[in-house]
Amino acid sequence: STQYPAGGRVEAIFLPVVKLQSPSTLPVATSMANSTATAVKVGTPGPAGRSSPEGSQVLSKKKLQDLVREIDPNEQLDEDVEEMLLQIADDFIESVVTAACQLARHRKSNTLEVKDVQLHLERQWNMWIPGYGSDEIRPFKKACTTEAHKQRMALIRKTTKK
Repeated sequence: STQYPAGGRVEAIFLPVVKLQSPSTLPVATSMANSTATAVKVGTPGPAGRSSPEGSQVLSKKKLQDLVREIDPNEQLDEDVEEMLLQIADDFIESVVTAACQLARHRKSNTLEVKDVQLHLERQWNMWIPGYGSDEIRPFKKACTTEAHKQRMALIRKTTKK
């Protein structure tokens, strides 16, 4: 169950927008306090227990096959492997969006912003999205120098002074 910030508005997010074809809508159950339920379109159950139509997936089978061909043109995935990878991609996107919505809610906003998604991906997955850098400069952590290294450097400095 996907959770959305109050009002259900999602802006400034870099995920692809997908049009759903099913006319039926169901309210989304939310567990966040003071949030309003949002309607989403749902499809008929698909392979691997999916409840969304093929067009609503973040990653389609064709795109997955293109990615595999890009890595190795001779590789062919089994149907079960494709389904599993598609399910993992959907679950990953759902968990990232849910966590990002919780971050937006925490900062008392009803708008999901790129910085919410970035923060979750950086902190939980150690992922940085190219082209979506943050405005602030991250402090560079200088590695601690060992005593042996300090002694070697002192010896080098001493010999170069002569």
